Amino acid sequence: MAKSQATRCSKSALNLLCMNRLVNYAPIAAPAAAAGTMRYMQVRTKCEDPHGVVLGLFLKTGEKEPQLTASGEKFDDRVSGKISQLVRESGMSGELGRGRMFSNVDKEFATVAVVGVGREGAGYDEEENLDVGMENTRIAAAVGARYLQLHGTKVVHVDGMEHPEQAAEGAALGVWRYNSNRSKNKRHAIPKLELYGNADVEAWTRGLFKAESQNLARRLSDTPSNHMTPSIFAQATIDALCPCGVTVEVRTMDWIETQGLNSFLMVAKGSCEPPALLEIRYTGSSGDDKGVMMLGKGLTFNSGGLCLKPKQRMDQNRASVSGAATCVAAIRAAAALSLPINVSAVLPLCENMPSGMAVKPGDVVTLMNGTTLCIKDTSLAGVAMMADPLLYAQSSKPSTLLEIGTYASGVRHGLGSSSTGLWTNNTKIWKQFKKAGSLTGDRMWRMPLWKYFKHLIQPNMTYDLCNRGCGPATSCLGAALLKSLSTASEYVHIDNRGTGMLCEHGVPPYLLEGRMSGRPTRTIIQFLYQMALK
Repeated sequence: MAKSQATRCSKSALNLLCMNRLVNYAPIAAPAAAAGTMRYMQVRTKCEDPHGVVLGLFLKTGEKEPQLTASGEKFDDRVSGKISQLVRESGMSGELGRGRMFSNVDKEFATVAVVGVGREGAGYDEEENLDVGMENTRIAAAVGARYLQLHGTKVVHVDGMEHPEQAAEGAALGVWRYNSNRSKNKRHAIPKLELYGNADVEAWTRGLFKAESQNLARRLSDTPSNHMTPSIFAQATIDALCPCGVTVEVRTMDWIETQGLNSFLMVAKGSCEPPALLEIRYTGSSGDDKGVMMLGKGLTFNSGGLCLKPKQRMDQNRASVSGAATCVAAIRAAAALSLPINVSAVLPLCENMPSGMAVKPGDVVTLMNGTTLCIKDTSLAGVAMMADPLLYAQSSKPSTLLEIGTYASGVRHGLGSSSTGLWTNNTKIWKQFKKAGSLTGDRMWRMPLWKYFKHLIQPNMTYDLCNRGCGPATSCLGAALLKSLSTASEYVHIDNRGTGMLCEHGVPPYLLEGRMSGRPTRTIIQFLYQMALK
């Protein structure tokens, strides 16, 4: 690979190129992995017809019978009331995520999946910090689309269910999964998704962009590390962003050494795979608008170095690259949506491996600003490797600096998979993320960034900072260390250790248990959308 490579594409017809790549990105999974979906559907008949439609059914309340959505009622009129009759005969109640599949009801749509959407008119729940109606739509659309897919449907038309953007998200997320390493005869083809019975095509398309961007993050995170080295990730980034008119510069070892990114090199030198640093720029606004600078942790594999991680579940650490993957996916969506905002990203890419060249516990490195950093625990390499790239990224003096990665296990112990941990020095920015998470169903939770933690990362008189600090609050200590190096007025630290790796415990039906989640891609996209249109 060249020492520095820049790629830029013309913007003519770029949105169409992005959409085509987004919607038709990868093959779909085998039926064995869909067992989690089966419990949400009760099969009436099996049909191999290429066209199908998913219709929503609102929950039965009191003496009021379950009601089809507006588009469902139009379809029911089209087939002379057959759907409502079958709903009554089958005893469906509209319970969220449960439904039945019917065949030979209509000539054009021979396969019809009717799925419960829950309570009609459900809205924002302040206690849950969640728009329940939108989330219910995602679940219903995912269950119906996935089940039609597993029954061989080639084209799935999805009822907007009052929220076409969320219906698109649920359906596109639900039918996708990473199975590139399975035999071709064990893969299910991805069905084409279409909006049924709703004029708001713009909202539907926006939902597809968001969902397929998250699917890109899922693929980059789930790919085995021997198939996703720093060099391969760099090429995958170029392939994903070039058609959208985004500039990608690939910096290699000589440039990294010249710039003095010593903390990054300390971690990278333990591996035979050469490191790379990506600089990405999307210009959607005037050149004077500094926009948002994103910094994504790109450990394509984190073995823990000489502080080797436990062998059980070590394979999950291929998703230590999920921070960088989320940044790539979010910028792709911003370009596809033509958001009027400038977004830049710096993505350091390397492996953390044990070898004779690996960084040793207790080694001290001098950062670009003259601060000394002791790497006491090499398994917490993420914080150490991001120190100098953070200093480099803010040399352009961004007003908003957002860095994301899988840093420490503390946030996973505290929040599990319920939400992504967020640390910030700006309450207004936190409110924007809180709103974004409530709309996407992929929530954030603000964690403390107090001076208390700053004192705990400066525990020794022989060096300035320590990558582990003192005490068990590992995620808060990591945030405090990186914040101490930042001068941005709007600083955001996101630790997706509990959400951006394997889906576990309370997995929504539009994701897959035991596979990488791609979270919180859609929440960051929604945040950029809000910042661009505020």
